[in-house]
Amino acid sequence: MNKNNNDNSINSSSIRTLILGIVLLLLAIVMISRIFVLQIVRGEETLLNFTLKIQKERTINSSRGKIYDRNGQLLAYNELAYNITIEDIYESGSEKNTNINNTLLDVIKIVEANNDSVISDFNIILNDNNEFEFTVSDSRLLRFLADIYGHREISELKYEEETATPDEVIDYLCSYSKFGIGVSTDPLNPRDSFIPREGFTKTDIIKLINIRYAMSLNSYQKYIPTVLATDVSPETVAVIMENSDALTGIAIQEDNIRKYEDALYFSQMMGYTGKISEEELKELNGGYESEEAPDTFKKRNDYILTDMVGKAGIEKTLETYLQGVKGSETVYVNNLGRVIESKKTIDPIAGNDVYLTIDKKLQIAVYDILEQKLAGILVSKIQNIKEYNPPEGTPASKYIIPVTDVYFALFNNSIIDLKSLKSEDAGENEKAIYSAFCSKKERVYSRLNEELQTLSTPYKDLPQEYQVYESLIVNMLIETGVIKDKEIDKNDETYLNWKVEETISLRDYLEYLIAKRWIDVSKISLDQEYSDSSEVFDRLCEYINEHLETSNAFAKRLYKYMIKSEEITGKQILTCLLEQDAISITAAEEDRFTSGAISPYSFLLYLIENLYLTPGELALDPYSASCVITNMDGEALAVVSYPSYDNNRLANSIDSEYYSKLQNDLSKPLWNYATQQKTAPGSTFKMVSSTAAMNEGIVNTTQTLICKGYFNRFANEQYKCWIYPGSHGALNVSGAIENSCNSFFYEVGYQLSLDQDGNYDEEKGLKELEKYADLFGLTEKSGLEIEESDPEISDEYPVLSAIGQGTNNFTTAGLARYVLTVANEGTCYNLSLIDKITDSNGNLIKDFTPSVRNTIDMPQTYWDSLHSGMRRVVQKKAYYNDLGVNVAGKTGTAQENKSRANHALFVSYAPYENPEVAVATRIAFGYSSDYAANLTRDIYKYYFHLEDEDNILTGTAEVPDAIMSAGD
Repeated sequence: MNKNNNDNSINSSSIRTLILGIVLLLLAIVMISRIFVLQIVRGEETLLNFTLKIQKERTINSSRGKIYDRNGQLLAYNELAYNITIEDIYESGSEKNTNINNTLLDVIKIVEANNDSVISDFNIILNDNNEFEFTVSDSRLLRFLADIYGHREISELKYEEETATPDEVIDYLCSYSKFGIGVSTDPLNPRDSFIPREGFTKTDIIKLINIRYAMSLNSYQKYIPTVLATDVSPETVAVIMENSDALTGIAIQEDNIRKYEDALYFSQMMGYTGKISEEELKELNGGYESEEAPDTFKKRNDYILTDMVGKAGIEKTLETYLQGVKGSETVYVNNLGRVIESKKTIDPIAGNDVYLTIDKKLQIAVYDILEQKLAGILVSKIQNIKEYNPPEGTPASKYIIPVTDVYFALFNNSIIDLKSLKSEDAGENEKAIYSAFCSKKERVYSRLNEELQTLSTPYKDLPQEYQVYESLIVNMLIETGVIKDKEIDKNDETYLNWKVEETISLRDYLEYLIAKRWIDVSKISLDQEYSDSSEVFDRLCEYINEHLETSNAFAKRLYKYMIKSEEITGKQILTCLLEQDAISITAAEEDRFTSGAISPYSFLLYLIENLYLTPGELALDPYSASCVITNMDGEALAVVSYPSYDNNRLANSIDSEYYSKLQNDLSKPLWNYATQQKTAPGSTFKMVSSTAAMNEGIVNTTQTLICKGYFNRFANEQYKCWIYPGSHGALNVSGAIENSCNSFFYEVGYQLSLDQDGNYDEEKGLKELEKYADLFGLTEKSGLEIEESDPEISDEYPVLSAIGQGTNNFTTAGLARYVLTVANEGTCYNLSLIDKITDSNGNLIKDFTPSVRNTIDMPQTYWDSLHSGMRRVVQKKAYYNDLGVNVAGKTGTAQENKSRANHALFVSYAPYENPEVAVATRIAFGYSSDYAANLTRDIYKYYFHLEDEDNILTGTAEVPDAIMSAGD
């Protein structure tokens, strides 16, 4: 953002503040008038309310520091906002919960009437089927359950607490002894006659629990208000103030909320803020021992449980610098908790500002280039066929995508809203689809019940469609805790007959689990002590039907097979997109489709080509990519992960429904593909193996190894080079890199494994490769100051490891440090995202300069061999001809799954003669490494201004040329 935009943001905020100030002033005048009247009417009662003064200390929150890019462009800032708070000043007694809940329901109505919303950061939500659902899993779920049931440690959870379902947690919190959300049928015995949930809708229940649970976290701190709605509109403020005498404990609080510029492009890097947890409170106040503290941590001890802190990314890493110092004031309240007098004592101090090494414009451009290229690959791969089963031996680069897979993706990744299909205001086409769905569901239910009751067909003899359904049923029973999966003996013969041999039916398997007591009958509302096996089985069948009825996963599988059998058509599906407003196109574009001027297949391609449907939304390979760009000093200029999300919706008070949607998104937008995804490096690893070969005397710069098209040093084993049945012949190091000759590097891996007596020692070879990988920084995280996965150095098969396979797995950030070390001839940096930290007045607090991790000392001729080979790799690629800058690089292809396309990688630097930037690019499941290299070419075009920006950033898919080559 330029300075003018910054000024506009500030002016907009100031105008908003002025308007709110005027509203509050007018309301204050109204309130004073009302108080005057009340004093006349109520006499002594009112006088008591305003003469009883209770003194208390109140914290004044500070402003969080801003975050800028390297050029001073704003990335994160604070905006003045008004929150609604509630303070627990309610009298104790049997009516306390009822009074609090009634007040909250009144406030919720006011808030929602003005299109605002209350907090929704509880870890249970209502899903599309109106069922309660956890939004966290694994260790985070256990931590959540421990907090719910009042345990400091997860290990203290009882079995029934650890395995509690969302409904059981809701029932517990609604109980009389907790939040009292329900009805007592006997006023004389309210506790024993209390019915949880009675008289409340599920929607009201989850909203009340969100607020009541937040209040409970503050319950031990007197006079600490709980925020129940953030950043509310002036209209909401006005209504709350007008009704304040009837809303006990409710107040309007002025505060700062965190905002992010161009959130989509920076969210995984920036992270977001949220309410501090008890664990975070302990960690931030405890900190590190002084000698252990990283540069990004500043020791302090002033955090409290109402603080907003960084939850991820830079916000978390630099939390102790960005967090300001609180102020405080002495206030006096009346017996209703209203502030009647205040005296400010200590002003807050704003947090420190952070400047990143990132170039904002470059970051945005690279993200857009990634999306355009992925869309282009998708368009080139989609064909108008129903099914695709590649023949044996088909290269992964030649895989195609049948159009039916794309239609299914619209359901599978929730682009089409299943809930909308059955709503009362559904469109005619939506209703037709849902009617067909209901018919399909009844047929499938009938067959599944037949299987469970009479047919009992062995799993392997079922049609594939019903194998899918039965597998889904078993997985559902495991996820809900009905099947005690951890207790099952995985070597049990019957278990193996189901899991491996597939020779028994689902009925046989479930009956066996019941007999072995591997079914938790309490989860299906039975008492095993008083139920025989047939009763348990019958109830289990009922339970399965109940859960299938509300299972989105099951519904999506039904739609998949409806598409395959043409029970619904492509035109119906695309019309459904239009009816649900799931895509934003012009009236003319819509008319071309609805009039029949363009076929459903062509219209679908058109939507992808114009990014109305993005790769991230479809979650079809390739749907993700990453790119890390550094300068020669180890500063990160761009750390890009595609796809992404809007961190504004997670900041301040997390939007649980949005967070749940992100977690269920098949494209995993919460994941930072640049720093968290790890794959094999493929042939990009060959500069490491080349360095090892030269330094260990296997070859020098002129000596050659012979490629015969295969490697056969082991009896009964033969590893083929990609060129087989051809061969490369004699190659030196530069030629081996240029041709990406696997045979050459198999031989290097083999010779590195020979001991002094010439015997093959696998462990020795692995240690040699690890030693040289370490010199390039590949054994440790890259140094970037955000969440990053640990690298994996291959621990088996040195011959395969030498070509980048084995168990090597690295992040894109790790590969960026590696290629930077190659480019600058041996200086391995700890990469950095942080430029400097200043106070709010611009005074320097701390300067961050990337540190040198290690240097590689080897002859210049060795470096020349590496560089020459990389330069020749790029010279062979026609799409780099006449670029305007010389680039050196190495492609890599890595197989992860034989049923999916290979990962595509390209590491490079430019200019070749005098490097300025190093770039690592990965397209996960990207078919061919040439796609990654072609994408990187456009990044160089943008960075070096080699082409008009509008020609590079077109906002449409760029369908790649037929550029796939076998050798990389």
